[in-house]
Amino acid sequence: MVVQEKDEPVSDPRIRACLFRILARTQLCSIATVARGSRAHINTAFFAYSADLALYFLSDPESLHCRNLQANPSLAMTIFDSSQRWERPGRGVQLFGAGRRTVGPQADLAAKVYGTRFPAFGRWLKSRTTEGRRQAALLRSYAFFRFLPDRVKILDEVEFGGAVFVLAEVERARTAKGSSRIRFRWLKTEVLVPDSIGLDLR
Repeated sequence: MVVQEKDEPVSDPRIRACLFRILARTQLCSIATVARGSRAHINTAFFAYSADLALYFLSDPESLHCRNLQANPSLAMTIFDSSQRWERPGRGVQLFGAGRRTVGPQADLAAKVYGTRFPAFGRWLKSRTTEGRRQAALLRSYAFFRFLPDRVKILDEVEFGGAVFVLAEVERARTAKGSSRIRFRWLKTEVLVPDSIGLDLR
């Protein structure tokens, strides 16, 4: 297989629609961080996300991936539905950027976004049963982390075709009211083709 580039820009609305469709259809992600000695580390977590593409996960601050982020905020994430069939069109996204622990109002916002996606989170914190209080104590010992991607790589074979990957930069700006706004700037489209075909897709 060889990678060729397809010179057909993809619009911000189209990228946005594909990306948020993928985020909405799954709740688990794989998180890659950089461990001591520049060694790769990966873990899995449930995630929530906001309209301005801030992704949140809840984790033990003493876990290896959280300690990795404290030393080096570089983070990559993959999100895909693992029930997809091999022979059918696939969907998934890779995201690249920085992740950090939330504090203060940012932590409150993370809890709100996370609780909206996972209502059981709020119910467990308010539980009065013995088991519920145990779960609540465990949750309170965890911390929210926020991931801000600056690049995305999308596979949506229904939308873009087979073995086609759309790469885009995430541009962030503040509105006059102080809210965050994002725009997706297409970078390139990569297509995997067999060596023997050698098609010119430009």
